[in-house]
Amino acid sequence: MFELDLRSRAPIYEQLVDKIKELIINNVLKPDEQLPTVRVLASELTINPNTIQKAYRELEYRGYVYSVPGKGNFVRATVPDNNAARLQTLEREVLKNVSEMLYLGMSPHDITTLIQRSLSEDKGGKVHD
Repeated sequence: MFELDLRSRAPIYEQLVDKIKELIINNVLKPDEQLPTVRVLASELTINPNTIQKAYRELEYRGYVYSVPGKGNFVRATVPDNNAARLQTLEREVLKNVSEMLYLGMSPHDITTLIQRSLSEDKGGKVHD
């Protein structure tokens, strides 16, 4: 389910957070679906259970999962009204990336085409027209 690059400079827990986020965003992991237990995932990936727990805590902090004491961690359903701060951060990142693309020579038309293509390829996120 997860592939981690143990030689990467990125910490393992961050790689795990990114992988799980990607699975949630691409609708591979559905709302209210249970994530693998810390113990199971640790043995599957042969990494320290504390690393898994740290990744799960980070995902919970970011609002991607929720935990139920004694039951485990579950994918949180999207709550559109509760994402203003995160959306603002993502908007700043998009503007920064567009500026960098322009600086590196990508035309505004190519940037628009790229964005249109990504919007047409619905990978689990909701597209608002």
